[in-house]
Amino acid sequence: MSKPGIIKPEIRYILYFAVFWVVFLGAVTVFFGGWDSIKTNPNQQLVSHTRGGATEIELKANRQGHYLANGTINNQEVTFILDTGATTVSVSESIARKAGLSRGRPGRAVTAAGTVDVWSTTIDELRLGDITFRNVRGTINPTMDPDMVLLGMSVLGQLDFSQKSGVLTLSQESP
Repeated sequence: MSKPGIIKPEIRYILYFAVFWVVFLGAVTVFFGGWDSIKTNPNQQLVSHTRGGATEIELKANRQGHYLANGTINNQEVTFILDTGATTVSVSESIARKAGLSRGRPGRAVTAAGTVDVWSTTIDELRLGDITFRNVRGTINPTMDPDMVLLGMSVLGQLDFSQKSGVLTLSQESP
C-alpha cells in the first residue's frame, strides 16, 4: 500500500517520459523554426564592406532563388524582396502606416496578380545595411501581403549589382 502524497514509481516513470518528450519536441521546434527562418531569409543580419570607396553588401539567394534582405523604412524594420521588375519601392498599406508614409496621387500598377490601385508616396529614409537612400519614390499597394516590401528600381537603379553563384553583390559608390 502506498503512502498518501507519494507518486507510484510507474506513474513517476510515465511523467518523466512525458516531460522528456515535451522538452525534446519543444527544442526541436525552436531549432528548426530558426533554421527555416534563415532558409527563407538568409540575409537577416546584413554586413556591409567598404572596398575602394564603395560600400558593398552581399546577399545570398533563399531556397526559392529570391533575394531578401532586412532593412528599414523611416526607422521601421522591414524585409525587402529585391525586384528588378518593380519600377519603384512598393510598400504594403500596413507597413506604410507603421512607417508614417502618406498617400499621394492615386494610380494603377500592373503586378503579377493583375492591375491594382496604388498611391504614390515618398520615403524619407530607406536603409539597407550601411547604404542609405533619401526621398525615395514609392507606392503604397493595399493588396500586398502586409509584411511585404518590394525593393524596386527607384533604389536598385542607384546601385551597381552583380550576381555569381547564388550571391548578389550590391555596391554604391561613396559620394
